[in-house]
Amino acid sequence: MASTSTQLLECSLDWTVALNDSVVHNKLLYKLACCGVCDMILVWLKDFLTGRSRAVRVGDCVSTLHFVISGVPQGSVLGPVLFVVFINDIVNCSNDAVSVKLFADDAKLYTVISNESSAANLQSSVDYILSWSNHWQLKLSPSKCTVMHLISPKADIANSSYNATL
Repeated sequence: MASTSTQLLECSLDWTVALNDSVVHNKLLYKLACCGVCDMILVWLKDFLTGRSRAVRVGDCVSTLHFVISGVPQGSVLGPVLFVVFINDIVNCSNDAVSVKLFADDAKLYTVISNESSAANLQSSVDYILSWSNHWQLKLSPSKCTVMHLISPKADIANSSYNATL
């Protein structure tokens, strides 16, 4: 019979796994193969990623082990590198008019909105990223997305209402 603390730990782990959208291993291995990673390294990486388990520990209480079926190992040197390889092609979302900046698991898109065409370019980039995230099964967190408007004092405020939406 499990204690209340153990049950709470197990529930917490289950909820974390359910809410944690992460890198699908076979899709990551596919991207690595497309980058030219040799078969021997791919086999090593597959072994590195699969068969992992995790548990939560608080004091002397430890939850049961749960197998990890996706994601890159956190706390490892290789994990962040694999994640960057996985998301690196997201920068293909835009033409030269929209800038894309990546840092860890954050992406920023921006452009100067001077007309409906530039607003449409930004919206097209946002739509591409949404499509990309659905295809690669790496869900976005709309609650963490924001829009920032920077308006020059000389700008025509009446024409500055273009928005990109997620």
